[in-house]
Amino acid sequence: MTIQTIIDGLQEKIGEDCGLGSVVKFDFGDKGSVIVDATQVPNTVSTEGPDPDCTMVISIEDFMAMADGSLDGVAAFMTGRLKIKGEMGIAMKLSAILT
Repeated sequence: MTIQTIIDGLQEKIGEDCGLGSVVKFDFGDKGSVIVDATQVPNTVSTEGPDPDCTMVISIEDFMAMADGSLDGVAAFMTGRLKIKGEMGIAMKLSAILT
């Protein structure tokens, strides 16, 4: 799984305006990061962007498991496989948008 594949998949999921109104960073450690900027229309997904309101630290493997529904986001958070820095409410809104 490449960062570009994740960018393409997220862009398809969030569309032009997901209504989040925030910046979210997915931090995949040494494999890179992806930033969703939903403060502008159209929303953008890339490896660079403004400072995030919320950062989700997760492995690419766990991210993909969450994306395909085989890993519940709450379970990932409670077991430490997903760490959230910043505004927790944004992460919860994003979860609703991506499912």
